[in-house]
Amino acid sequence: MVPSMNPAIDPKLRNDPLFRELMAEGLAMQDRFAAEPVYARTGKGYLKSVGVEELKKIKAARKQKRS
Repeated sequence: MVPSMNPAIDPKLRNDPLFRELMAEGLAMQDRFAAEPVYARTGKGYLKSVGVEELKKIKAARKQKRS
C-alpha cells in the first residue's frame, strides 16, 4: 500500500491493480501541478512540463513494450 493512501478507501479497491497504478501515476505527477496565485482557492492551475529528455524516455519505453 502507498503510505499516503487514505485508510478510508475500501481495502478491495486498494488491492486493485488498476487503482494502484492510477494512484501511483497521480502521486508521481502531483509535484508538477502549479496552482496559479489568482486561482489558488479554486484549484485551477497547470502542469509543469517534464522536459524533452523525460518525454524521450517515455516514448522509448513505450516503443520497447510494443516490440
